[in-house]
Amino acid sequence: MAFHQRREKLRSILNGRACIRPGSVYDATSIRIAEDLGFELGMFGGSVASLVVLGDPDIALITLTELAEQMRRISRASTLPVLVDADHGYGNALNVRRTVQELEAAGAAGLTIEDTLLPQAFGEAKTQLIPLEEGVGKMKAALDGRGDASLVVMGRTGAISVSGLDDAIARAKAYEATGVDALFFTGIRNREELEAISAATSLPIVLGGAPEEMTALDYLAGQRVRIALQGHAPFAAATQAVYDTLMALREGTSPKNLNGLASSELTGRAMREAEVKARSGEFLGLKK
Repeated sequence: MAFHQRREKLRSILNGRACIRPGSVYDATSIRIAEDLGFELGMFGGSVASLVVLGDPDIALITLTELAEQMRRISRASTLPVLVDADHGYGNALNVRRTVQELEAAGAAGLTIEDTLLPQAFGEAKTQLIPLEEGVGKMKAALDGRGDASLVVMGRTGAISVSGLDDAIARAKAYEATGVDALFFTGIRNREELEAISAATSLPIVLGGAPEEMTALDYLAGQRVRIALQGHAPFAAATQAVYDTLMALREGTSPKNLNGLASSELTGRAMREAEVKARSGEFLGLKK
């Protein structure tokens, strides 16, 4: 499937009436699994990108080149649309423009640009935001950087947990005025905050997380939330599985006794299935 079609699929989600939960993906295998399970959208998070590419925490160490390379591997393996967390755009407005160009070329269906000050200032323990005017400039640069007008650009802010609800609304309205396609929020703590944001804006809303009282998809859809993330549990689970397996092998467990199935049998089965799909063109999406 052409990249343009993937972007149109994401736009159809944003323009619809339902709220969906994307599958957290981070490599070629995870996105194939998400697609096979029927997820409508993949989410490639910045924190997961840093962990899977560098083995480092989410402290602004990963580069644009590394993020785009991983996105390229992901988009090659599946036709599932992917929304990418592009952090702060890796610099100023000019860097944001290049970020958009690189991720567009790598096959992203959409991306988010946030107004967090990154990397964190020396000596500052708390999250800081860039000035509103700079945030507006970054959104404009992101839109200007698009070659394909169907690429979805989302303005993201975590102002609620930093400077409060009023500032979050002011930033959201300013980003909306630049022409971004959706608004992405982190740090929303209750229904009152979400409802205030929904009432003050008009674009589709994406939530980076929410408390238990806000997990009902029907309620979220009624507040114009079209995508609601639920963390990145797949990578954590995969890491735990690798740790447990290596620990068992290190302690002398036979590969044949791992999970009640020989690892060679698992590998052989996976390779046979991959070969059959590759020959039929299924992995390339030629049959879909």
